[in-house]
Amino acid sequence: MRFKRKVFLEQGRLDIAPLIDVVFLLLIFFMLTSSFVFQPGIRVNLPKAVTSEVLHKRLLIVTVNQDNEVFINERPLNSEELFSRITVAAKEGQPLLIRADKQADLGTIIEVWDMCRQLDVQQINIATTQ
Repeated sequence: MRFKRKVFLEQGRLDIAPLIDVVFLLLIFFMLTSSFVFQPGIRVNLPKAVTSEVLHKRLLIVTVNQDNEVFINERPLNSEELFSRITVAAKEGQPLLIRADKQADLGTIIEVWDMCRQLDVQQINIATTQ
């Protein structure tokens, strides 16, 4: 006589509660160990433009704020220092980006632009927002 065995296979269930615990622990660990560095910068309200493009090259960034102060790398410069920095950038063939505030005088921006053209900078860009 043959007995038929009934074999029951239980469907595996994955309990996700431990998985959620591990994910939250990892999230808390990375939040506590990471350090966020907020660097103070020069506040510039850029003008808007429809036909702007993103630049990915290494640029020399000249910033003109609303008080018509000129900065390179967040360091205020007078016209002689600006002239020497742009001269070095022109010799290296480095493109230049002018970040000017909406409220800045056009005369200050034109002075920087003329200085760049006088020193034969090959590519001069103006920063805008889209």
